[in-house]
Amino acid sequence: MVEWIITDGLTDYREAEAFMEARAAQIAAGEADELIWLVEHPPLYTAGTSAKIQDLTDPDRFPVYETKRGGQYTYHGPGQRVAYVMLDVGKRGHDVRAFVKSLEEWVIDTLDQFNIKGEIREGRVGVWVARDDKPLTITGQKPEDKIAAIGIRLRKWVSFHGISINVEPDLSHFTGIVPCGITEHGVTSLVDLGLPVTMDDLDVALRHTFDHHFGAISGV
Repeated sequence: MVEWIITDGLTDYREAEAFMEARAAQIAAGEADELIWLVEHPPLYTAGTSAKIQDLTDPDRFPVYETKRGGQYTYHGPGQRVAYVMLDVGKRGHDVRAFVKSLEEWVIDTLDQFNIKGEIREGRVGVWVARDDKPLTITGQKPEDKIAAIGIRLRKWVSFHGISINVEPDLSHFTGIVPCGITEHGVTSLVDLGLPVTMDDLDVALRHTFDHHFGAISGV
């Protein structure tokens, strides 16, 4: 059974980390159910294990948190749904790459509920949207903007950290970092794409598409 919790308001980042680590340990010990925890954070930057200090272009703008999740720098803030994913990856095949792919596909299917085509790109982390409403790039390609980030950590084959999807954050807040170390592409959100989507709308879509990717557990 996977429990779902939605926390209203803005959740302190270090408190969220402590909660995730404790819950992941309980899941690994068989003392708690798996959990999807939906939160929003106050404006902040986080540095993953691959973060490069030169990608933190405005270190005094918001608090910066070192974290042991995978990935580089990312932004969290109001208007962005963060879904912390505490799931037993061991019972889902002991395949980290397949698990990350399932997270990507979950995001893509969720965006599809709003007729948004999310895509993944080789060598780029996260989920991307091609912008038909913007001029072609200098190479003649459609510009692409990032709409969702993914970064996880495993402990005893239980995941924590997770995904973030931009609903209606202040996109200017991303300018204090090079998001995920990628300079040639921008950042977008559901509302920036012209969709009057609320956080509640996104939560319903996340729940609706979840079981298709994570419902079946081997050995259970």
